[in-house]
Amino acid sequence: MGSLKLGRRQFAIAASAGAAGLAFPALAQGEPIKVGVIVPLSGAAGPNGQAVLHAVTVAADMVNAAGGVMGRKLAVVAKDDESTPAVGVTRANELAAEKVAVVIEGWNSPVTLAMQPVLARADILDITAVSKADQILSGKANPYAIRINSPNGQDGAVIADILANKLSAKRIGFMTENDAYGNGAQQVIEAELKATGKPWENVVVEKFPFKQTDFRVSLTSVKQAKPDAVVAINAAESSGMPALIQQYRQAGIEGVLVGAVGTILPTVFKIAGEAMTGVVSADIYFPDLPPFNAIKANLEFIAAYRKDHNETPDKGAALGATALQVWASAANATKSLDRKTVAGAIRGKTIKGTILGDLSFEADGQAKQRYTVFKVTDGKTAKIEVLK
Repeated sequence: MGSLKLGRRQFAIAASAGAAGLAFPALAQGEPIKVGVIVPLSGAAGPNGQAVLHAVTVAADMVNAAGGVMGRKLAVVAKDDESTPAVGVTRANELAAEKVAVVIEGWNSPVTLAMQPVLARADILDITAVSKADQILSGKANPYAIRINSPNGQDGAVIADILANKLSAKRIGFMTENDAYGNGAQQVIEAELKATGKPWENVVVEKFPFKQTDFRVSLTSVKQAKPDAVVAINAAESSGMPALIQQYRQAGIEGVLVGAVGTILPTVFKIAGEAMTGVVSADIYFPDLPPFNAIKANLEFIAAYRKDHNETPDKGAALGATALQVWASAANATKSLDRKTVAGAIRGKTIKGTILGDLSFEADGQAKQRYTVFKVTDGKTAKIEVLK
């Protein structure tokens, strides 16, 4: 597949730009620094991956307008992983051959996990924007891993709290994507439910592949189990998740539908519409809610994204753009493109002035995030109510 190179716009970001020697001698002074992006650009998650790519491009142009990285412009090189691990590996090898300085990747955890060893062997810094599996930060495949999105481990505690304390659910069911992301999320939620000490029972589990869109047979079993609440863990926010929600309503299931953290995106609202009413979930980014509506970098990013794409960026887009901002800030601060050096300026440190505010990272490279729990009160207008 050919590369997609995207252009420049004029927006500013707080990133210190200074002249310095280069860590990659093969790149001539003044030549653009290549930033690789590997996300699904087609198929079930295509619209979501495209939003991430658009956002990284906007962020790159903001960095360029502020002087670039060490005085050099950024050029985005995009690849479509097709939500398939084997394709992701091929794309990672292609970007390694193109000598990119960093790769921003990840919508599907299995794809991220497959690509990590390839990028590590090529000595390319790998920043995961969205994929949630806890294994991504294990250090085995990628000792310098960095992730912007919240992980399954943290999300599980949030969903368990919703089920046990906000909904007082005792009979709980699961509709789970059958891969590293879905199975890991369910496992953590169940462990956190046990940790609450409150009585609960797993009354039904239905598993499905990422690309599935017909859940009617599975939902028959769910209805027969008479759950108080059902957790839907589905990363196909442009296809499978809205289909699941619509078919859940059509099945007449009375239990509250709880979306896994980060799965109730604008693409789900656009497709599922009225069926969204009553869904409960949580997320880490809302462009127009506090604290994000008071963060200067976020407001500048939203304005730039809206100008280019005529819509408000969603959480996935914000994560992709933040990944680029974090890397550019660390590269400028260290005056280096070396993977270990730049990762060392991120892991266990705080990067100031990002779209998500001043963003701190754990020693293992995990960004520290804050959650907002909400209930959809009107699916047609995407109106939500924040739950305290």
